Amino acid sequence: MIRMEQVWLSREPLDMRAGPETCLARVIQVFGAAKPHNAYVFLNKRSNRMKILVHDGFGLWLAARRLHQGRFAPPKLWQDKQIELCTEQLNALAIGLPWYQVGGDKSIAIL
Repeated sequence: MIRMEQVWLSREPLDMRAGPETCLARVIQVFGAAKPHNAYVFLNKRSNRMKILVHDGFGLWLAARRLHQGRFAPPKLWQDKQIELCTEQLNALAIGLPWYQVGGDKSIAIL
């Protein structure tokens, strides 16, 4: 139902009380524009909550995920403000695994 051609992860934390309009404003601030069929992923400061804003070409979808134990693997300080994730990296991030170790060919890139 929702097609995501590109997934972008922001290094900037987001207040999880933010609704769709606030998330859209943050996407425009960080990424410049909300492009159709793109997903934008934000973590909170503790990295135990995630919000994903998806622009499907007609409107916005906002999804939230919370880990009750552990935390999501946040971006490293040396990474850019805008990080493009592949599908495997998004799947790893969503379940709390170190997404930056998963490559496009499902091989571990960093030890």
